[in-house]
Amino acid sequence: MLCKNIILGCAYLISCSAFSQVIDNNASFRMGAVINHIQLQYENDYFSGTDEYYTQGINLEIVSPFVKKNPLTHLLLIKKENTNRFGIALEHNAYTPTSISSNKILFNDRPFAAALMIKIFGASVNPSRRQRLSSALSLGMIGSAAGGHEIQRTIHRWINDTDPQGWQYQIKNDLIINYEASIEKNILHSNYFVFNGIAAARMGTLNTKVSLGSTIMLGKLNSAITSAFCGKEKSAQSQKFGVHIYVQPLVNMVLYDATLQGGIIFNRDSRYTLKQNEIKHITFQGNAGVIINIRSFYIEYFQSIITKEFTTSHTHRWGGLRIGMSF
Repeated sequence: MLCKNIILGCAYLISCSAFSQVIDNNASFRMGAVINHIQLQYENDYFSGTDEYYTQGINLEIVSPFVKKNPLTHLLLIKKENTNRFGIALEHNAYTPTSISSNKILFNDRPFAAALMIKIFGASVNPSRRQRLSSALSLGMIGSAAGGHEIQRTIHRWINDTDPQGWQYQIKNDLIINYEASIEKNILHSNYFVFNGIAAARMGTLNTKVSLGSTIMLGKLNSAITSAFCGKEKSAQSQKFGVHIYVQPLVNMVLYDATLQGGIIFNRDSRYTLKQNEIKHITFQGNAGVIINIRSFYIEYFQSIITKEFTTSHTHRWGGLRIGMSF
């Protein structure tokens, strides 16, 4: 039985995935022991010494039972008999070509793009099966309405960096309506180790992709993680200290990406976009980080790397910080 689990786990690692370059509010390694919490996440390739491609992501989320009162939660994949959590987030992502100093279109490069959205998300845990079902609905705008130019320009002024040029050629305004769902199943576990497999899908006007994946966690795991994936009873919520590292080797099968190819509802005539045959439909990504919980406080640092997303691009790296507090 153990050999069978190891073989299954290796298969997941070979073809593993998660949702790349869009902040994952439902990531299992970020599960907190306390239901009510607020968290802020900031991603930037500045952490990896670059300023291109996926240049920045900002996410502010609240997880609390009161979110369940939002009628949109009825669209989430939730089972009443499971342990359920609900959250709402405001997310902003920005993308640029390899240079932000040119005031001309950089052909064979990534288009400028920005996305602003509200996300309703939920997770449904079945401890007896060591299984977790997650889903999310995102609504918002891609284009100048998302304020990508203004935010990048303001941040660059704060740090006395290059004044960004070329945003007038960004992807034009369009609606974001995206739905995502994933199922995560524990394969191996011990007191300080969890190895899960993931199957996931995302569909909508922002991006459409299918994913398989795995998550590896190692360390002093909090009670929410051990209860969900180790079949253990949940301990007291006032856990004083916890620390663990995680690793995610990833692959994504991409069908459509509006940040590269433009919107599909109202605006298909952006000044510059990439064609379908210029997109890399298989991408490999790796995420790794460390998470520390001290009573009601949470802090995470991580680094990510992804292979070419279009034919003339190159491998890209970025990093991020996430801080939070339970209440």
